[in-house]
Amino acid sequence: MNEAFFVQLALSAAAVGVLVAIAAWAKIARPAGPLDEHKARGLLEYEFPGRRLDAVWVASDGAGALAKSGGLALVICQVGDGFAARQIPWAQAISSSFKNGKLCVDLADIAAPRATLSLPAWPPKDLAA
Repeated sequence: MNEAFFVQLALSAAAVGVLVAIAAWAKIARPAGPLDEHKARGLLEYEFPGRRLDAVWVASDGAGALAKSGGLALVICQVGDGFAARQIPWAQAISSSFKNGKLCVDLADIAAPRATLSLPAWPPKDLAA
């Protein structure tokens, strides 16, 4: 091993260090924070522009939300480091299984097969129709 090898090794290590620092500075691959009602409404309005939101229910752990928009249910669920948004018929959301404070909504999507939301009660008494 000669001096050129050690110079190249040092420069490679410095380059990797710079890339790691840039990734940390840019906040790449950081998980999204928990949802609150304001953030959930913002995501729903971004994903489904022009839809009127009748009501929004946010999971108590912030890992998802469900909104009623006319005859549709708009669902946001945490997938990996971000959130996935899907729409399903409202009747399907009302009939979803609710056990031990967890609502399990079948989304029938290979990328996000189901959304599990922690809610105090389901279905809501005032919007069950």
